[in-house]
Amino acid sequence: MDNTMPILLVPGLVSSPRIFAPVIPALWRFGPVTVANHIRDDNMGAIARRILAEAPPRFALAGHSMGGYIAFEIMRQAPERVARLALINTQARPDTPEASARRRGMMERARSGHYPAVLDELFPGFVHPSRRDDASLRQLVRDMGEDVGVAAFLRQQTAVISRPDSRPTLAWIKCPTLVLSGDEDNTIPNALSSEMAAGIPGAKLVILENCGHLPQPEQPQACANALVEWLRN
Repeated sequence: MDNTMPILLVPGLVSSPRIFAPVIPALWRFGPVTVANHIRDDNMGAIARRILAEAPPRFALAGHSMGGYIAFEIMRQAPERVARLALINTQARPDTPEASARRRGMMERARSGHYPAVLDELFPGFVHPSRRDDASLRQLVRDMGEDVGVAAFLRQQTAVISRPDSRPTLAWIKCPTLVLSGDEDNTIPNALSSEMAAGIPGAKLVILENCGHLPQPEQPQACANALVEWLRN
């Protein structure tokens, strides 16, 4: 290809580069692929600044779940550096008080030595109901949780709790944007994806069938196809 574009992928909460492994081969054909390190800071502003300091001058940006929250912060800090934006199973809204309370409960359990149990507790909400007995997906979530570790999990949750409301800035997004979700995402309902797509000028909304919160491993071909079309158009 004559015109390649660096691609920057940002994982979600308790997710590591493993989450993007099923789709990276398809993306790699369009340019060099980097998976951002999002585990070193405890607020969105600092996470985004550090990622931007390490990123190419201009890139296509795809953020999954918490990675979408980080993508919004990157768009606020350096919109001119983002050529394309993909928002995967994420939302523009801030945390609700109820969600923050649940997060603090998980943080306390993780601090007290129950981090593996916290990961197992998160799993049913991460996958399509038909995949709740999928041992390979459960192991993936456990492995990524171990990649991240307890200390970084606590930093991530702190950042997620304090994230700003990104709805007022949706209209500022001018680059080609894909909003991708699953038809049964029980962590971030796809109604919130529809809300984002409606607020971003020209955004394309794709809802994958038989898919929960983890489209890359749950529906790898359909997810890759949507991302390839995003990069092509």
